[in-house]
Amino acid sequence: MAQRPTIVGNWKMNGSRAMLVEARAIDRVAARYKDVAVSLAPPFPLIALLRDEVSAIGVGGQDCHAAAKGPHTGDVSAALLADIGADFVIVGHSERRRDHGETDAGVLAKAQAALTAGLGVIVCVGETLDQRDAGQATAVVEAQIEGSLPQGEAACEAAALGRLAVAYEPVWAIGTGRVAEVGDVVAMHAAIRARLDARFGDAAARITVLYGGSVTGDNAAALLSAPGVGGALVGGASLTAEAFGPIIAAASAG
Repeated sequence: MAQRPTIVGNWKMNGSRAMLVEARAIDRVAARYKDVAVSLAPPFPLIALLRDEVSAIGVGGQDCHAAAKGPHTGDVSAALLADIGADFVIVGHSERRRDHGETDAGVLAKAQAALTAGLGVIVCVGETLDQRDAGQATAVVEAQIEGSLPQGEAACEAAALGRLAVAYEPVWAIGTGRVAEVGDVVAMHAAIRARLDARFGDAAARITVLYGGSVTGDNAAALLSAPGVGGALVGGASLTAEAFGPIIAAASAG
C-alpha cells in the first residue's frame, strides 16, 4: 500500500496563543483530506496548547537536545517533548545548522535521542547556493545523510515503523521565494533514496522524503507530483489555513 503524502508545517519562531485559531482551522482542513498526513511544529511554548486544540493533525517540536535531562539551560529534551504530547521532532534544519553551528554528529545525537524517546524524527539536509554552483550539491547532501541519520538495528526498526523521515531543503530556497527546479528536486530525491536504500535495506521504503524550500499553494502541485517526493516541509505558508490549505489539497490531488 502506498504511503500517504506528508505535509508538515514548521512555524519557526512565529505564533501566539491567538494563532491557535489558525491551528484549529488547519485541523478542519486536514480532516477533509484524510489521505494526507498533516502535522504542525509550533514553537515550544505552544506545543501542549496546540495539542489540546487539534485532533486530525500531528504535533511536533522544531528541535531537541541530545540529552534526556540535565543542566542544559534553555534546551528541551525529546523526552519532554513526548511528555507534553509531541509526536515528532525536526532536527538538523539549516537554520539550526547555520545559527547554532550544529554539525552532522550533533544532529545524529539528537535524532537518536528522539527515537529513544519514542518520537518520530524528520532529519533535514540541503546544500548552500555556493555548493550547488560548485557542482557539490549531491555530494554535500549524501554526506549529510551519512552523518546525520541514525543507524543500526534500532534505526532500521524505527524506519520500518515509519518513524523516520528526511527533508531535502536546499538552503538557498528557504524563505527566499526561490524554488528549486522540479528536475533538480527529482534528481536529489533519487540520490537520497539511493542512500537510504543502501543504508536501511527494505525498511527504507517506509522513509518519507519531503521537499522544503518556499513551498506555496502555487507551486505545490508541481513539486508534490514529482517522482520521489513524498510530501513537503512548509515554512511561512503553514502559518494560516488560507495559505496551508491549498498545499494540503495539492498533496491529496497528487
